[in-house]
Amino acid sequence: MRALIQRVRQASVTVAGEVTGQIGQGQLVLLGVGKSDSHREVEWMAEKLVSLRLFEDDAGKMNLSLADTGGAMLVVSQFTLYGDCKKGRRPSFTGAAPPELAEELYEAFVDAVRKKETQVATGRFRQQMDVALVNDGPVTLWVESP
Repeated sequence: MRALIQRVRQASVTVAGEVTGQIGQGQLVLLGVGKSDSHREVEWMAEKLVSLRLFEDDAGKMNLSLADTGGAMLVVSQFTLYGDCKKGRRPSFTGAAPPELAEELYEAFVDAVRKKETQVATGRFRQQMDVALVNDGPVTLWVESP
């Protein structure tokens, strides 16, 4: 499982002209599911992202987590995080999970984050989405499950 995380002041996702999810301060998470991923990776990733210290304390150090700040998470499915561009000019997506498994684990991730008492907004799985954000910092990190 792969996640590209951006610390944001605000973020939103729109599908066919309708805002399907929006947050204020928090994390925009672009989430990719690999073909060998399982619920074990879901739990690991949810715990990691909710507790990851990305937010500044009073001394200006990144010492506070999403859980500490009460921030929200906007989760957007992103199979292209598994794009392999090593050969040729067109990315290969053979490392990405098939849509059925990817959707199951994407939904499980959203549920796992909600169970950690974190506000979660989402896009729509397998839809063309417009994502807007104000990156705070900027802070952008890549997290991959073990």
